Amino acid sequence: MFDCLVAGDANVDLLVDGIIALEPGTEKLASNLELVLGGSSAITAFNLSRLGVKVAFAGVIGCDLFGRFVEEKLLSAGVDIRLLRRIDAQKTGVTIWHSHRGERAGVTYSGSIAMLEVGDVPEQALKSAKHLHVGAYYLQSNFHAGAPKLFARAKALGLTTSVDCNYDPAEVWDSNLRAVLEYTDVFFPNENEARAITRTAKASEAARELAKVVKVVVVKRGSLGALIATREKQFEVPAIPVDVVDSVGAGDSFNAGFLSRFILSQSMQDEDLEACAEAGALAASRSVGKVGGTAAFED
Repeated sequence: MFDCLVAGDANVDLLVDGIIALEPGTEKLASNLELVLGGSSAITAFNLSRLGVKVAFAGVIGCDLFGRFVEEKLLSAGVDIRLLRRIDAQKTGVTIWHSHRGERAGVTYSGSIAMLEVGDVPEQALKSAKHLHVGAYYLQSNFHAGAPKLFARAKALGLTTSVDCNYDPAEVWDSNLRAVLEYTDVFFPNENEARAITRTAKASEAARELAKVVKVVVVKRGSLGALIATREKQFEVPAIPVDVVDSVGAGDSFNAGFLSRFILSQSMQDEDLEACAEAGALAASRSVGKVGGTAAFED
């Protein structure tokens, strides 16, 4: 039995400091380089497991060096990876993050990231879990067609559910997401994503619109904290002030902190949701103190 079944992207992040852009014909020297576990779903799974939740992970990686790195990292956190599928047809996905003086830009090779299918989340795995979480929804292009039916089945089996959409590279902002949200208990967009999905100008307006479909909306707002909305009300939970070393994976860490409380309580009362959001803020503040999305949870 598992507390949480996480499905979605598993890749590596290559963090390059000291460079934000390259000009044709030039070569620049970076000030630092780190290879870390990447992928919204994988980071959430790793940190959730390190917070004491029993986690299984379903995803797709290539049969390559980066794929083995992903496996080793997830295993080191105690995540069950029997549903992590390995393929020869694609290389493991990579995101290269360039940062300089507080600015950041990324380039992603999707590779195996987009290869997740609904069949990678078998019914027996659902029956063994209390909660289903899917991260980086928009990147899972092979997953979109069957996703509403999978979430409906999870709810029918008694699971609670959550989704983090991440940015939509196609900027369509649907891909069956609205149908999925009808069977979703907690939705974790950031402010820009929430506004893009709802075509609204303010986070509060976006949260209000999304709460008409999903039970709990958690709009992540970085240093401004989080806005939590249900059909009945909205409230805010502040971020915890800390010195930021690296913000990669902060939102995914927030997911892990929130879910670590939510899965145990299975409650959607305001006071319980506030406690979940406070746990999310604490996890996010812990994450940004080190480089990469999981480094702060490895100790």
